[in-house]
Amino acid sequence: MNWLARMEISVDTAFAQGKSDSYGLHQLLWHCFPGEPDRKRNFLTRFDTMEGTFRLWILSPSKPIRPGWCSPENFALKEIASLFLSHRYYAFDLRVNPVKCLVQRNVQGERKGHGQRVPLIKPDELRAWIDRKGDAGGFRIIGEKPLEIGPVVKSHFRKKEQAACHGGVQFRGVLEVTDKKKFEETYYNGVGSAKGFGFGLLLLAPVNL
Repeated sequence: MNWLARMEISVDTAFAQGKSDSYGLHQLLWHCFPGEPDRKRNFLTRFDTMEGTFRLWILSPSKPIRPGWCSPENFALKEIASLFLSHRYYAFDLRVNPVKCLVQRNVQGERKGHGQRVPLIKPDELRAWIDRKGDAGGFRIIGEKPLEIGPVVKSHFRKKEQAACHGGVQFRGVLEVTDKKKFEETYYNGVGSAKGFGFGLLLLAPVNL
């Protein structure tokens, strides 16, 4: 059993609570699971900036509880039906943090650490990135339908007094499921990196082609 919740909070309310960046908004969503301070994150999130409002999404294996800062009319919750992921085609909306790792070496030419992560910016690199994720994740982008690739939008945040940012890109198009088991894992586990900062959650709507 999995649940998808959608919440809205005014920008003013978020600012008043000091939770207006991606890390702060993620902290707000922990309020959906009261009484579990030591719980390991096993849910996906997404943050959309509307006019004067943040729209927050959460996909979780346990039922989210409406937090006190969200009014009843701004809280929507649905259980993911068992047949929801049985379709062949879906329209999708995905906000991700596409990066590549640059190898770093010391003066002896030896590799240092895991490399430096840098954001992908060029459209051809971004298209190749989503195609690779599809190959690994049990889906492919339908070439006959337009694929929208948004501009890179920087998401600044502070964590433990350290300032940082992620580069977010929005993909919108139509996909075909090529491996049902892998696709189900991708849906529940997310796509790409920085999942704790509102990236990787697939918003899906079945379509007939």
